[in-house]
Amino acid sequence: MDRKLIIGTRGSDLALWQANFVKDRLAEHGISAELKIIKTQGDRILHLSFDKLEGKGFFTKELEEELLAGSIDLAVHSHKDLPTENPPGLIIAAVSEREDPSELMLILKDCVDVHQKLSLKYGATVGTSSNRRKAQLLAHRPDFEIKDLRGNVPTRIQKLRDEKYDAIMIAKAGVSRLGLDLSDFHVEEVTPLEIIPAPAQGVLAIQIRENDHELFEALQVLHHPDVAEQLKVERTVLKLFGGGCHLPLGCYCRKDAGMFQVFTSKADDGDEFPDRLFLESASSDWLAEKVVDMFNKKRKLPQKRLHHARAFEPQLFP
Repeated sequence: MDRKLIIGTRGSDLALWQANFVKDRLAEHGISAELKIIKTQGDRILHLSFDKLEGKGFFTKELEEELLAGSIDLAVHSHKDLPTENPPGLIIAAVSEREDPSELMLILKDCVDVHQKLSLKYGATVGTSSNRRKAQLLAHRPDFEIKDLRGNVPTRIQKLRDEKYDAIMIAKAGVSRLGLDLSDFHVEEVTPLEIIPAPAQGVLAIQIRENDHELFEALQVLHHPDVAEQLKVERTVLKLFGGGCHLPLGCYCRKDAGMFQVFTSKADDGDEFPDRLFLESASSDWLAEKVVDMFNKKRKLPQKRLHHARAFEPQLFP
């Protein structure tokens, strides 16, 4: 490819890491690119929680508008931030390998209690703006007080250092990519089977104009079809539930010994006890539809408390 590409990105440390990661991978294949920083609604409005922001795609809309206008050639997103439908004229050309989709509980050292689940003292104040995390955290620990936490990754961690919270929950992928020093905290890693991640958590998406066939072909050197197949299940579940970033939905698909395994957690709001489901199939075809159908059937079952285990049993947890 002869032309020099313009990569659109948000300006946070993590977004810039992601954009530079793509830029460096392209350079390895002889494709040169430069970055253009674009501010989004999610970057500008920091006093509201995610569920109070209007519409969907508040971390992506402005990048998509610049793509459609032709002022950038591609946009690099955290895949989990993208709405389930591309705007007309745009497509996802490539997805990255998946970083570990686990969560991290960062805990002030004087608030640690290793005898409690998640190693956090009774009645602790936990920071997160994710209804998905809130519902699942309260299912594990109803004694927690969940407080809103906004800002980029370093900002959120600094708020914990300032002792505005006893602990915060954050995606492991972002911390790993930025190489942040967390030595002043107790760090509890929470697996994707304990707190089920957001659909597409830990994956980068490269978005381009649908008619840019030359760029699409060039980007296939960065594309991971196996990851894309698993993400399709997760994001179809999200789409069928009609959800955006504020929906208390966790969905994680992995392939193990040739079988697709899907772990799902869903509540109607962040204060509600979530229902959990495990499904396994040899094919990803119609797997998302089966997940959603099982949740519909579940509503007819008597409500029981969730049995918490280190790993899922292959059954529905109403």
